[in-house]
Amino acid sequence: MFFIPDHDLPSANRQQRLARRPDGSPVASDFALAEAPVPDPADGEVLVRNLYLSADPVQRGWMARPDVQQVGETVRALGVGIVVKSRIDGIAEGDIVYGIFGWQDYAAASRSDILAHVGTPRVAVSAYAGALGMPGVTAWLALNDIAPPKPGQTVLVSTAAGTVGSMVGQIAARAGARPIGLTGSDEKVALCTSHFGYAAAYNYKTCDLGAVLAEASPDGFDTFYDNTGGPILDTAMRHMKRYGRIIACGTAATPSWTPPPTGLRNEREILMRALTWTGFVIFDHADRFEAAVKELSELAATGAFHFEEDIDTGMAAVPDALPAILTGKNKGKKLIFIGRD
Repeated sequence: MFFIPDHDLPSANRQQRLARRPDGSPVASDFALAEAPVPDPADGEVLVRNLYLSADPVQRGWMARPDVQQVGETVRALGVGIVVKSRIDGIAEGDIVYGIFGWQDYAAASRSDILAHVGTPRVAVSAYAGALGMPGVTAWLALNDIAPPKPGQTVLVSTAAGTVGSMVGQIAARAGARPIGLTGSDEKVALCTSHFGYAAAYNYKTCDLGAVLAEASPDGFDTFYDNTGGPILDTAMRHMKRYGRIIACGTAATPSWTPPPTGLRNEREILMRALTWTGFVIFDHADRFEAAVKELSELAATGAFHFEEDIDTGMAAVPDALPAILTGKNKGKKLIFIGRD
C-alpha cells in the first residue's frame, strides 16, 4: 500500500542535485543532497509527493547536455507520486501521476511534465515507474510501430533482462513470435527464459556470440531490438535476415560519447541484407504515452506481464542507483522508495 502524506507539508524539500557534470558514466559523487522550500503549485500545476524515484539510462544523456540539465539543479528524473495539491482541472488530490518530477520529495508539475495521469492504479504503484512507465511504453510502441511481431518470426533482444528488454520479450511472445535474449549474467539468462517469455537466452559476456546466434536462429533474425549498440550490434547485423529490421533504442555499450567512439563499421551488412535500421526516442511520442500506459495497465491487471523490481529505500540511496544500472548491478527495475522516508 502506498503512503498518502498529510496536507501539512514539511518546510524542506530534499533534492539530489547535479554537483558536477559526469566525466563519462555517472558516479555517486556527481550528486549532492540539498534542501529547498516545498514549492507552491501555480495555476496549471499540481504538487506531487514523489513515492518512487526512478533511475534510467536516459539520464546519462540528459546530464551530458547543458541545455537539458544544469549543474546545481535538481537531477532531471522520472518518478511516480501522489497529488497533494491540484490546480489542474481533471487531476484530483490523491491521484497517482507519473512524469518528469526530479530526484526530490516534492515537485510542482505542469501538465507537460506529467506523462501519465494514472488516477487510481490498477496494479502496484511502483509498476508505473517501470514496466508500465517509460521503459514499458518504449518497448510497446517501438516494437509494435517499427517491427510488429508475428507468429513464426524470431526477435533478438539485447539487455533482455532490463525493464525494456523484459517487456519486449513478453510482448513478442504474446504475439506468437520467438524472442531470443542477450544479457550479462547467468542469473539474468534464467530470468529471461523463466519469466520474460524468451525461447532462449545467452550470457554475451561468456559465450561465443556469433556461434550462439547462428545456432539460435540458423536462418537469421527478423528483428533486432537493440538496446546496446557496440560489439553486440556488430555481430547481430551479420545474423539478420534479408529485409530484417533493427530498432535502435539504446547505446549502453558506449560509456561516453566524448570524444565520439569509432564510427560505423557495418554499412555493408545494411546494404547486402537490405536492412531497415530505425531509431526510436520515446519523447517523440509523448502524445501517445498516456494511452499506452492505460493499455499496458489493463493487460497487466490480468497478469499478462511479469515485473522484476530492485527497490532501495531512502533519499540517501539515490546517488548509487544510476551507476548501478549502468554497470548492470541491478536485478530488475531500479527504483528508490521515498514515500515514508
